[in-house]
Amino acid sequence: MATEAPAPATDLVLRTEKRRQESSVALDSVRRGKLGQFFTPSPAADFIASLARLPEAGILRILDPGAGTGSLTASLVARVLEERPGAEISVTACEVDPQLHPALQATLDDCVNTAIGYGASLEVNLVLGDFIAWATEGDGLFGQPPQLFDLVVMNPPYKKLAASSRERNLVSAVCAETSNLYSAFMALGVHLLSPGGQLLAITPRSFANGPYFRPFRQYFLKRMHIDRVHVFETRNKVFADAAVLQENVITVATRMVDVERKPVVVSASRSYSEEVRQRSVPYAEMVHPGDPESFIHISADEEGTELAAAHASLSATLPDLRLKVSTGRVVDFRSKEYLRPHMVDGAVPLIYPLHMREGAVKWPALGAKKNNAILLNEETEKLTFPLGHYVVVKRLSSKEEKHRVVAAVFDPEQVPCERIGFENHVNVFHMDGAGLPAETARGLCIWLNSTILDRFIRRFNGHTQVNATDLRNLRYPSMEQLSAMGRSCRRDVWPGQEEIDELIRQNVK
Repeated sequence: MATEAPAPATDLVLRTEKRRQESSVALDSVRRGKLGQFFTPSPAADFIASLARLPEAGILRILDPGAGTGSLTASLVARVLEERPGAEISVTACEVDPQLHPALQATLDDCVNTAIGYGASLEVNLVLGDFIAWATEGDGLFGQPPQLFDLVVMNPPYKKLAASSRERNLVSAVCAETSNLYSAFMALGVHLLSPGGQLLAITPRSFANGPYFRPFRQYFLKRMHIDRVHVFETRNKVFADAAVLQENVITVATRMVDVERKPVVVSASRSYSEEVRQRSVPYAEMVHPGDPESFIHISADEEGTELAAAHASLSATLPDLRLKVSTGRVVDFRSKEYLRPHMVDGAVPLIYPLHMREGAVKWPALGAKKNNAILLNEETEKLTFPLGHYVVVKRLSSKEEKHRVVAAVFDPEQVPCERIGFENHVNVFHMDGAGLPAETARGLCIWLNSTILDRFIRRFNGHTQVNATDLRNLRYPSMEQLSAMGRSCRRDVWPGQEEIDELIRQNVK
């Protein structure tokens, strides 16, 4: 008598997707926001599971922290059952939200029953609580640390961690200092991987650069070899039903057993269900050896490679130019008692992003909600700069602005004053605390507003902020090239974008 074939493992994924959709509708969106929850649609879970490297034999230990309704676990188990019938699998799933526990338990039970049909053994450990506490403080009466895992697959929560938070302190004590829940989960995932084990994580791209994630990157890159990065080119399709507008990537990395650096596969698609383009890049192109910031340069196509090469060919760094860039020193809520809406005796101009228009600082901005001046005294003088030419860059660009980097020149002839205050939402280029030569300032402003720099920043910055650290780590044209562009630019009329880009083509070669 013929043995009845088991039901397709893909049916497990379909049932799990139904639970996800029901839970997504039932849960309070405010509560989900507080927990940083964004559930993984089954097509995304299937795609992530397809990237895993499955061992050919032996027990497969899987960890799904922040499991939600179990979508990633179900997709991964379904793939294992299809490719390794009779496999021995151990799954540990963690979930802090009690409202999701019934759906997650149902998914895990479904996994066990499906595995039986394939002649496989599937052991389940459901952690009904906080993954960070479990991973750092241990489980049970004697606080035993968790076992190590062969695969850690995650769609972690996205939420900033306060500097004094319990979660941040726990992760810092075990792994690395980090500022977001998603990178905390990634760090602990690395911590719990066995040598040769693999991490698969769908997260925001922001960990790849910027100062806030530097300690995390250093911890991660010291222990992990990046195997693949997949870039989603459209922000609103990956988690479309949750209105997530983060720029997301899937990172696949292996816990290192040697120091050999192999090429990295970089792939891209508009969503998880559309055509995937991929290429292989040298590891040193993605992670530059000796980079103190440990930036991860993610370029999904040849255009990105060309932009990176063009940037690398620029002749100067800020120290070469004897320039510095700093965040504006005036934090308005801390200096509230000294701020004034209009210029008064004893005050100096205070520059906010709203004062930046068409390549220049236009001050004052009368009728605006922000202040225009700060009283100069012993308390505030150290927050100001002496009179001179400065280049100011917005730290945050608005949706209406076409460029990620928006720069303007502060011209002392247009705003005569004794000293100037720059508010904390702008970055300021200066020469050791003083102004720049006028031609250098105008040339630098032209470069910062160029299309080629904007394209480079958009490709390699995973966040919408432009921090002083980002600007410090850029390369720049030489002082001669900046000055030449500054001389070519009329002082009274700011050039249009085509003229700016033509000045770049003529002077930066």
